[in-house]
Amino acid sequence: MLSLHKLFLNDGSPESFDRRIAPTDAQRKALILAKNTIRDHLLKDIQAATTTILGMERAVKPKFRSQGSWVYGTCIQGAHQPPQQMDWDFGVYLPVTVWSENAPPRAMAKLYFDLVETSLKRLCGEHGWHLDPKTERCVRVHIASWAHIDIPLYAAPEENFVEVMEKALASATNQVHYLREAAALDESVDFGEMPEQFWELMEDIHVARRDGTWTPSDPEDVAKWFEDRILEHGEGGLQLRRLCRYFKAWRDYHWRDGGGPSSVLIMIIVARNFSYAPRREDLALESAAAHLARELAGDVVELGIGKENFNRMDAADRRLASERATTLHHELDKSRHYGPGLRQAAVDNVRAQFGTRIANDPALVLNDDSGVVRSTEAKKVAAPFVGASHSG
Repeated sequence: MLSLHKLFLNDGSPESFDRRIAPTDAQRKALILAKNTIRDHLLKDIQAATTTILGMERAVKPKFRSQGSWVYGTCIQGAHQPPQQMDWDFGVYLPVTVWSENAPPRAMAKLYFDLVETSLKRLCGEHGWHLDPKTERCVRVHIASWAHIDIPLYAAPEENFVEVMEKALASATNQVHYLREAAALDESVDFGEMPEQFWELMEDIHVARRDGTWTPSDPEDVAKWFEDRILEHGEGGLQLRRLCRYFKAWRDYHWRDGGGPSSVLIMIIVARNFSYAPRREDLALESAAAHLARELAGDVVELGIGKENFNRMDAADRRLASERATTLHHELDKSRHYGPGLRQAAVDNVRAQFGTRIANDPALVLNDDSGVVRSTEAKKVAAPFVGASHSG
């Protein structure tokens, strides 16, 4: 038997798959600079428009929050650039002084969306960026051929902002946590801004859509759930984050032009079935691929987050995703069971699943002489879904 571990995680090597799919320092800095430029620009324009365009009684300041894969620690470079891009999710949160029927006034959604898009058109012209007019749930700014920033537009009752802020700032511990997080993301640290506890307590959040409607949405629900899964696995939490990145890279390799399982869908399935395999990325991947193969075929609801179905693919796309995950599981299992003379064949199999960012180096494939089938406590693994095969 063979160990494929070092094909994915080869500590200290720039050729390690984990290193090759990660954003570079230069890319991270470019995204942060663009995000901060957008923040400073929108802060002035939105505050000025809250009374003149949005019809509020007085001017209010929007708040901003980085979210999504950069907060989860799962952002990767696309396998095919272009058309694939890295993204930075950067939410705008607006305290609304008027509230009706458990949501902001309906007319405000379209005004809010158009206001931000019009404002960012001017900024794009100044920086040579491109505004994408097709996104439904956010405003998207392409800052380079390899990256864009998504700007979802949230609103919540102003009274909630005030009440929750008072509770959050009462905890000095959480203020320190906020400052550390802000520094890690290169955010501007302002003692008047929201500490981490604020986002955990905030409720009644709605997101504006391009069609002029509001949808209840709290991105913090997914973030809190995922972070709890990371913490419950202790040192295994690092491997769990890496698995999510590996599977996103697998998805990007096979769905060049988009589609396939969403990043959040992958993250939820992998996290809730995770079994830590110390120093064996291959075993952890193989187990997770079996769960993906099964669960991608149906609805995916995680009650720890809510009643939302995170598998938004149609029947045909679900079947294709499940079949591809089944193939991944099979290829990993088959390659591990090769003898020492088939190291190159094992590498070829893995590269066929993850692309050429897997090092073409059979020396990284080691003999597994431990005699241990798994390096973790045994755990029942769901059988992979096997869909219909097609020829021709």
